[in-house]
Amino acid sequence: MSPVDTDIPSTRPYLIRALHEWCSDNGFSPYIAVQVDASVQVPMEFVKNGEIVLNVGVDATSSLRLGNDFIEFKARFGGVAREIVVPISHVIAIYARENGQGMAFPAPAPATRSALKADAASDSPEPAVDAASRNPLRSVTNENVPGDGDEPPESPTDGPGRAAGRPQLKRVK
Repeated sequence: MSPVDTDIPSTRPYLIRALHEWCSDNGFSPYIAVQVDASVQVPMEFVKNGEIVLNVGVDATSSLRLGNDFIEFKARFGGVAREIVVPISHVIAIYARENGQGMAFPAPAPATRSALKADAASDSPEPAVDAASRNPLRSVTNENVPGDGDEPPESPTDGPGRAAGRPQLKRVK
């Protein structure tokens, strides 16, 4: 990568905001899949396999800020209000819960909090694909999604790691 490439800001926060707006404008519930590490502030009891899926719709959040470096909001989990802080570089997908349309992003490389800004600058979006060798959609179908900011659903699965009736991301052309 040339030195000029590192000066270009990541497109990830802009794409996240655009897809969030598209979901909201069309009456869909925008969900984000997040890779969790020490730099992510989420309710750890809902984290599964190092990932969590969060409803970031206006009805499920309070004080939502979709910034260039962080997504911040307040939400209720099991009736308890929590402050959520997610570095943009840790968002691995955003999609509409109702139809699965959205976009997946590369997972961040293991990094310290000070390296997050440099990591975010090198990220580029990927289309949502479901390849056997590399599956960025694996976390989007978690059953650890708190339903609209409440209790986690207790639905049976219709396949490994897949909650019944939960949509998956689809490639949009």
